[in-house]
Amino acid sequence: MQAHFIAIAIGFALDRAIGDPPNWPHPVRWIGTCISKLTALLNKGRARVLKGAGMLLIVVFIVTAIVLAIVWYAYQLHIVVGIVVEAVLIAIGLARKSLRDAALDVYEPLAAGDLKEARKKLSWIVGRDTDTLQERGIARGAIETVSENTADGITSPLFWAFLFGAPGLWMYKAVNTLDSMIGYKDDRYHEFGKFSARADDVLNFIPARITGFLILIFTKNEGGIPFRKRFVGWSKDARNHPSPNSGYLEAATAWQLGVKLGGKSTYRGTISERPEIGPGLKPLQAAHIKLAIRQMQAVSFAFWLVMTFIGVIFYAIA
Repeated sequence: MQAHFIAIAIGFALDRAIGDPPNWPHPVRWIGTCISKLTALLNKGRARVLKGAGMLLIVVFIVTAIVLAIVWYAYQLHIVVGIVVEAVLIAIGLARKSLRDAALDVYEPLAAGDLKEARKKLSWIVGRDTDTLQERGIARGAIETVSENTADGITSPLFWAFLFGAPGLWMYKAVNTLDSMIGYKDDRYHEFGKFSARADDVLNFIPARITGFLILIFTKNEGGIPFRKRFVGWSKDARNHPSPNSGYLEAATAWQLGVKLGGKSTYRGTISERPEIGPGLKPLQAAHIKLAIRQMQAVSFAFWLVMTFIGVIFYAIA
């Protein structure tokens, strides 16, 4: 148990310091390749829901089994080897630095007034159309991405790492990758990706709500709104969001920053309307992207700290 906590702490620090070096091979790419090949083989004909469920089980089993075998063997060699190997596996499963860097890549040209470059960089991290967005729309896209991915890329993987170590983290990453690739409600994937999307919702359910609440109590309140009003607004707006989990992140971010998120977006020319969330006390601008990044950094550390404290108390009692 102590080695487990040490590995998580080292992995958390490594991700903050190094992140994912560009052009290095990454397990998520290998998982994605596996998913692509299985999708081409299975996503056709009848019983696509069952085939999708079968693929979910296959991918999760393979990924979890491989990571479990690596970690088990490393600890058999020596506890220090085990800690180092598990820490590295945890570090490459987190996305704190890469999320920060991607958001800054949008912020910097936007703050300099280069809308064309800001739109281009935003298009790399969102699915919506960016060609006609102005400063407000670009800032909104970047902030929503940072907010949602605080759970998807950082706190949810940490949550499952605290429960089951590196194998738990990579179990989650396998499901999250499946959801990002086939968890859509379009004609191609609405049956085949149904179980993957539901599994991702289930695995994010608890960490998303914890993260949203921690945003309210551990990050700076930029709007000067009393906590009770922020908490009530967060709870209400989160339930109005079409995602059962992302709403708890985006609503917390909006209320802490005093801005309004949500509204109209365009995806491949098709207009999508989401309920607006947040108080809207301040117009969205480039500076809010940096505030959202700081918020992500603060709540990630708070989440790690809280989970470590709970783990130590549980270990002491047990």
